[in-house]
Amino acid sequence: MKVQRRHVLAATVAVAASVALSVGTGLGFAGTAPGTRSVCAGSVTFSAEDGPPAATSDRFPVGTRLRVTNLDNSRAATVTVTGPSGSCVLLNAAAMDLVREPGRNVIRRNVVERLDGPTAPPPDAQPGENRPGAAQPIGGSVCGGALTFFAEGGAPAATSGQFPAGTRLRVTNLDNGKAVTVTVTGPSGSCVLLNTAAMDAIREPGKNLVRRNTVQLAR
Repeated sequence: MKVQRRHVLAATVAVAASVALSVGTGLGFAGTAPGTRSVCAGSVTFSAEDGPPAATSDRFPVGTRLRVTNLDNSRAATVTVTGPSGSCVLLNAAAMDLVREPGRNVIRRNVVERLDGPTAPPPDAQPGENRPGAAQPIGGSVCGGALTFFAEGGAPAATSGQFPAGTRLRVTNLDNGKAVTVTVTGPSGSCVLLNTAAMDAIREPGKNLVRRNTVQLAR
């Protein structure tokens, strides 16, 4: 009788696990294995771009399909790269809404997978390496593409996937001439990702992107 009860209990657990898996798949949760290597390093954030789920990238060419998974809630979004930016992957508003937790504008624990094309370069590639589809710096800027920010308090600062902590950068919005000098405080998936105070110092009212910009090393 005890053996039979064990068999019944094991069968019940297996059925419950199967149901949980099917429900999670139906809700669009990710099937990403915990050990999957991400093709991008650092936090993932978004731009206030409209339209269906999509992304921009400084690493992957237009047309590349990526799956972005939020490891804190297991939600995932499959997006197509539509153009260049200053990030390894910068989601638009619709894509971010699919994966973020309520009230959060940054996904710190994430996995980004490339769904087509050749194997992507590792996220720990050294600064200055030629990467497929990389946006080239314009007008002496050390970063290419639009700039955005993450909702974090404190004095003006930034994170970067290209410059080490302690690096000082001067960021200028070419549309209004405003500039801010920031210190890199840690890594991210962008060449430069501003915090709230830094973005507020240079952005135009109501805009979450600085498309025309220069980023210079501050002496």
